[in-house]
Amino acid sequence: MPDDAPRDDPPAPSRTQSNPTLSRAARSGEQTEDEKLLASPPRDTSWTHTDPWRVLRIQGEIVAGFDALAAVGPAVTIFGSARTPESDPMYPAAQQTARLLAEEGFAIITGGGPGIMEAANRGAKEGTGTSVGCNIELPMEQTVNRWVDLAVNFRYFFARKLMFVKYGEGFIIFPGGFGTLDELFEALTLIQTGKVRNFPVVLFGRTYWTGLLDWLKSTVLAEGKIADLDLELLVVTDSPEEAVRVISECFRNHCADGVVERSVARRG
Repeated sequence: MPDDAPRDDPPAPSRTQSNPTLSRAARSGEQTEDEKLLASPPRDTSWTHTDPWRVLRIQGEIVAGFDALAAVGPAVTIFGSARTPESDPMYPAAQQTARLLAEEGFAIITGGGPGIMEAANRGAKEGTGTSVGCNIELPMEQTVNRWVDLAVNFRYFFARKLMFVKYGEGFIIFPGGFGTLDELFEALTLIQTGKVRNFPVVLFGRTYWTGLLDWLKSTVLAEGKIADLDLELLVVTDSPEEAVRVISECFRNHCADGVVERSVARRG
C-alpha cells in the first residue's frame, strides 16, 4: 500500500479490555472508588447501620481517642461507682487521691460521669492536673461532670476500655458495681497474660473488697483456678497516700531501670 494511501483509524481501546495496568474496576467497567465516593448519596440510608459500616465507626472512634489522649502524658485511671454521693467517705477519698496524683504530675482519667468519677476529676483540677473524662453512650444519658477538662465520647465500651488501659500507668479502683468489676478483672487478665506490664492495680477500701478477696483465696485459688502470684497483682489500701505511692514508685522504678517507660513504648 502506498505511503500516502488513506488508513483506517485504530479502534478506540475498550474500557474492559485486558490490560494489567488498569485497576480491577477499570478492567471490569465498574465505577472506581473515587466515582463511588463523589456520587450522590443513596436515598436508602439503611446501609449506615450495617456491620461493615459499624467497623468504620469503631475505627473512627478509636482514632479520635488516640488523637485526643496521645499528648496527655503519664496518667492514672480511677474507677468507682457512679452512684457514690458526695456524702459517702469514698468521695473525698477519691478526690484526695486524684489531687495527690495530680501534684505528682499524673493526669487523671475517669469515665467522666458522676460519683467517684466526679470526685477524681475534681481532685485532678484541685491538683492542677489534666482531668480527662471518657464518657460512654448509655440508654439513660450520662453527661460529663463539670470537672472534666478533656472529654472524649464513646459509643462502644471496648473502645473506651482500650483508652483506660493504653493511656493509664495503673488503675485505682474504688467501690463500684458491675462496670467497676469489669474493669478490674479485665486489667488483671491483661496483666496475668503478659499483655501489659508494670501496671499496678490498687483496690481502695478494705472493708468493701475483703469479701471478694476472701472468695478469690478460699475458692478460686483453692481450686487451682489461679496461682498464688496472681493475688499479688492486687494492692489493697485505705490510704490515698499509699495508693499514690504504689503508682508513683512503679512508674519511677520502671523509668529508672533504663527501660523505655510504658507510656512511651505503647505510643511509639
